[in-house]
Amino acid sequence: MAQRISTRPFQRRALAGVVLAFTLAAGVMPATTFAQQGPMKIHLHIDGAIATATLDNNAAARDLVAQLPLSLTLQNYAEIERIATLPRKLSVDGAPAGITPKTGDINYYAPWGNLAIFVGDDAYARGLVRLGRVDTGLPALQRQGPLKVRIERASD
Repeated sequence: MAQRISTRPFQRRALAGVVLAFTLAAGVMPATTFAQQGPMKIHLHIDGAIATATLDNNAAARDLVAQLPLSLTLQNYAEIERIATLPRKLSVDGAPAGITPKTGDINYYAPWGNLAIFVGDDAYARGLVRLGRVDTGLPALQRQGPLKVRIERASD
């Protein structure tokens, strides 16, 4: 009687390779790479001006990076925010219930699903998740809107 050799380990490796290939094709890996690299630099092109920002290393910021590049129109909100609706909601896994935003903070307001760039300080708000902070070019965002903005990853 011939001895049977199991092919299961090879089948599992082949299946793992297929899953990895689909994961890479779906664009899931950049978020993992971002998680390993730490903070991400972005550029905000605003009506001819450029602002730079550093995103935090959290689930919401990684979700935002996965949507880049983005072209949005920022609207004035309460004179201290510039807001725009994002194409899809961001993950808030691990986020605190809310934060106290400061001038220059880039945030996500989970209840509305929008990006909120603060051009002035504000009080604590539930549902607000910090994404990062504007490093340079804040005056371009402090202008009255609406402001056309293109957000993209900064080339290192």
